[in-house]
Amino acid sequence: MSIELPRLKSYSRMKEIMTMYYMGAKMGEGGGQKMAWITSGAPVEFLYAADITPLYPENHAAMCGATKMADTLCAAAEDAGFSRDLCSYMRTDLGAIITGTSPIGGLPKPDLLVCCNNICGTVTKWYQELQRRFDVPLVFIDAPYQYEAEDSSHAVAYMKEQLRDYIGIIETVTGKPFDYDRFNEVVDLSEKAATLWRDIQAMLAHKPAPMNSFDTFIHLAPIVTLRGTPICVEYYEGLKAEVQERIDTGIAAIPGERFRLGWDNLAIWFRINQLSQKFAERHAALVVSTYPESFCYRGPIDDPNDRLLSYASTYIGGYINHGLDYREKELAHMAEKFSLDGFVMHSNRSCRAYSFGQYELAHRLENNYGIPSLMLEADMNDTRNWSDEQVNTRIDAFIETLESRAGAA
Repeated sequence: MSIELPRLKSYSRMKEIMTMYYMGAKMGEGGGQKMAWITSGAPVEFLYAADITPLYPENHAAMCGATKMADTLCAAAEDAGFSRDLCSYMRTDLGAIITGTSPIGGLPKPDLLVCCNNICGTVTKWYQELQRRFDVPLVFIDAPYQYEAEDSSHAVAYMKEQLRDYIGIIETVTGKPFDYDRFNEVVDLSEKAATLWRDIQAMLAHKPAPMNSFDTFIHLAPIVTLRGTPICVEYYEGLKAEVQERIDTGIAAIPGERFRLGWDNLAIWFRINQLSQKFAERHAALVVSTYPESFCYRGPIDDPNDRLLSYASTYIGGYINHGLDYREKELAHMAEKFSLDGFVMHSNRSCRAYSFGQYELAHRLENNYGIPSLMLEADMNDTRNWSDEQVNTRIDAFIETLESRAGAA
């Protein structure tokens, strides 16, 4: 039985903004506009300050996944010799380059590559392959993995020095001095957008939830691609107002919300609508996710006299670049803040950095806090690692467990 879920009006505006973003990049190709391909967790504000258009192969790959093109593109990369064991975003991206095929006809060629390993280690080899193909400068920013619960000061200082080198390479690519005043303006806009996104995430603690995790995965696009621009701030101001309106008028993302769940890991792009429907049928709202929250991470250092150090503190962190003790603390905090009945953990075949330790985390959540977890073994893009029957059976069994617990309470 299909349930009609209320769609946010901001969705149309988001599609319009992202269409303009990609069309602008395509129109700038070959016209002297500098382009950079950049990983989703890398410091993008430097590029906007230098008038370099940033493009995200990961976002492009997710678009391919959502439009059911990823399998074909992954196969093209595998035919070219890339192992199926590699990240499906990487295989999708390389397949798009090899075939010249994607929902937008491929990304414009880059003048610069910017890679930061604060999201995963695969990106380092991925971007080395891109450098071999495009023969352009590659900036590699090494964000040391934070094993402890708190970020170490020497690691933040190390990040800061790498950002200085980053600026030097940008100056070489653009042929002009870096504009630090413009950079400060861009960072101000970036922080405003991140604060708005953080506020929106916090509003999902309301019962019933005005927006679910499947919505946040979709509405995440501007904070990833346009962080540091006025249009990004404008968009999240509008989205925040709409979410507040839903709270004020009692509109629930999931009609008849009974259970509240958290989601850990990336979206399963090719089944995002079906999963939303499946959980809605069981009156379960996915109200918060660790991945969208990563894009409003705030570092522990806020030094008004050393803005570059504060900036480095923000980019070293995020949920993915921390050890299990930190993740356990974050998940437990989410459960309390958002009144969660359990977690859905996407054990993502492509994202080992994210999936590592999930079974241990599920064990800790159950033993230490009495919070149950559902493990879904899949992939964010590659449908060959998916079974509708198996997943539906697991979801039904998990919801029945929650119902039993609720009945016994």
